[in-house]
Amino acid sequence: MIPSILKLDAGGLPVGWIRWQSAATLYARKRVCWEAGAERFRIFGGLNASTGERSAIEIGSIIAVTDRSRKFAAGAPLLTNRTLFQRDHNLCLYCGNQFSPSVLTRDHVIPASRGGENVWINCVTACERCNHKKANRTPEEAGMKLLAVPYTPNLAEYLILSNRRILADQMEFLLNFSAKKTRRETTIKSGNAKSLRQ
Repeated sequence: MIPSILKLDAGGLPVGWIRWQSAATLYARKRVCWEAGAERFRIFGGLNASTGERSAIEIGSIIAVTDRSRKFAAGAPLLTNRTLFQRDHNLCLYCGNQFSPSVLTRDHVIPASRGGENVWINCVTACERCNHKKANRTPEEAGMKLLAVPYTPNLAEYLILSNRRILADQMEFLLNFSAKKTRRETTIKSGNAKSLRQ
């Protein structure tokens, strides 16, 4: 099974993930201006009626395209439970325990019922017990410290979070665009917990 192909704009900035069929179409239309990465995939087509030879096309795992593809908007990437839980490494940011995604919840640091927005910087991963304990209060009111400050991932970080099957060369490429010092590692591993300052 061929994984998703990382699509870049002509300047080399990540745009998004595309299926190999879309990548093959871009190659056939001569819209791929350059490639990066070591991985290549050979796609076979039908047989030529006159020669009997089978057609084939090779596609790279990272391709730069000269098209008018809609770039990632300047705003925040789409917030989903899956990407939120991945951002927080399936850790409850209150008790620090790691859980299966099926028992994790999205907690609003400032509760939605009190005007808290459903945005990256106001949402954290929480286990059901901690979310229930915090209830309709802020962490300070509930006496529960956050283990890390929530943040909005940039496009490269979001692309990493949103794809379960990233190839090594794609990951290496995207990591060059992510924050120099990974924010996800702040305090969670060091034990120097930071609470969210309002």
